[in-house]
Amino acid sequence: MSPSPSAPAGQPPAGASSVRVVIGSVAVLLLLAALDQTIVSTALPTIVADLGGLEHLSWVVTAYILASTVVAPLYGKLGDLYGRRRMVIVSVTIFLLGSILCGMAQSMAFLIASRALQGLGGGGLFVLALSIIADVLPPRDRGKVQGVFAGVFGVSSVLGPLIGGWFVEVASWHWIFYVNLPFGLAALAGFIWGFHAPSERVEHRVDYAGAALLTLALGSLILVTSLGGRSFAWDSPQAIGLIALVVLSLIGFLWVESRAAEPVLPLSLFRGNVFNVTSAIGFVAGAMMFGTVTFIPVWLQMARGASPTQSGWEMIPLTLGILISSNVAGRYMGRTGRYRLLPQVGLAIAALGMAVLTQIGPEMPDMLLWAALLAVGAGMGTIFPVVTTAVQNTVPRQQIGTATAAGLMFRQVGGSVAVAAYGAIFAAGMAAALGAAGSGAVHVAELGPQMMATLGEADRALVGRAVSDSLHPVFWISLVLVGIGFALTFVLKEVPLVNRMVPRGE
Repeated sequence: MSPSPSAPAGQPPAGASSVRVVIGSVAVLLLLAALDQTIVSTALPTIVADLGGLEHLSWVVTAYILASTVVAPLYGKLGDLYGRRRMVIVSVTIFLLGSILCGMAQSMAFLIASRALQGLGGGGLFVLALSIIADVLPPRDRGKVQGVFAGVFGVSSVLGPLIGGWFVEVASWHWIFYVNLPFGLAALAGFIWGFHAPSERVEHRVDYAGAALLTLALGSLILVTSLGGRSFAWDSPQAIGLIALVVLSLIGFLWVESRAAEPVLPLSLFRGNVFNVTSAIGFVAGAMMFGTVTFIPVWLQMARGASPTQSGWEMIPLTLGILISSNVAGRYMGRTGRYRLLPQVGLAIAALGMAVLTQIGPEMPDMLLWAALLAVGAGMGTIFPVVTTAVQNTVPRQQIGTATAAGLMFRQVGGSVAVAAYGAIFAAGMAAALGAAGSGAVHVAELGPQMMATLGEADRALVGRAVSDSLHPVFWISLVLVGIGFALTFVLKEVPLVNRMVPRGE
């Protein structure tokens, strides 16, 4: 785990203790940023009861994800230009400031704005955490730590709802944001102590036009997929306008990047096999992860009658799959210097789990559900460390942050687009199923654990079957995406991971 003695000047110190402190600090920061994607889910009913604004409920989640996604490429580029130490300090400061403001919120509008600010910092933590590993460890050792970080994402998907629910029950919803402060400050102090910035100074030209156009394209894409079919119809002027904005801003972005001196997302990256294939696989992994994490708890609560906390515990097999397989993947890469076999095996296992989920129903045995979630988690765990490590191994050191950010962006966009599309499919399926059943006691717009508790046994059974049937297309689409990802692994070029630090610019 210790860095090579040949690490170039300007890199963090070679001492094993400082490297451990850096990795531990960054892992804590990454966990905080990941938790804030899910921690509000079980607290939302309480927040709405306190602040009002039910019609804006989804924006408490969307604002954070939207902001963290659109700034990811910019943080990657700024980290390459100005140093990741400086940008970590900036991103943590913004994240903690946003957390304080969220905790102080007295209105829904203020909370949503504060969540967006928090996301502007959280997006930097995602990117910089994954990039910093390339600054302190040689390629063959990075897979082990990237595996740990993949596990952090998996743990956050389960811990978030559980912690959020616990704070609501024993304290107040404000503490789901205030809890970031002591952990964030301690982790930042450890990072500043252990990680030292490069000493060389270089002239920079920030590609503001490219960053603005990419932000506009990603923001419009996430907005139209999140709100289309819900807040406005797909053929409405709002939806058509957002789609046109995505296309036009993307065309403008490509034109600007082809001429920029230091592009925020160099188009040269797309000439590399490893970057292209791992980005596509990352998109698939994001769709698989967010789709499973979002809709299995919905099914557990609405088809099986589980409480929000119980549904969180039921997701533990998914987390175990990620933790185990990501650790195995990291060790395999460290021992062999190879990686292509890992996503091939992982996606094959994930396909088996997803195939089981396509048959999900209220009567499904617990053991079969847990086995399916374990398999899906195992697939995700083999993908996350591989796509990051493989890309970092094939790009120049001065582009590591940019390439890492781009890979994360594709994964986040894959998850955001998939969840939005899945949500539309699920809602349409529920409306059709309950409408065909002619149930007057069940209203789709009001479904939730509270309403389920008031229904009679016959209506609960009807809803359970409708939820299950409506989710079948969601998991079939995920299965197809997993198959596409599996096919892509066979065209992934394998560049052996070296066991030394590569000097900047090599």
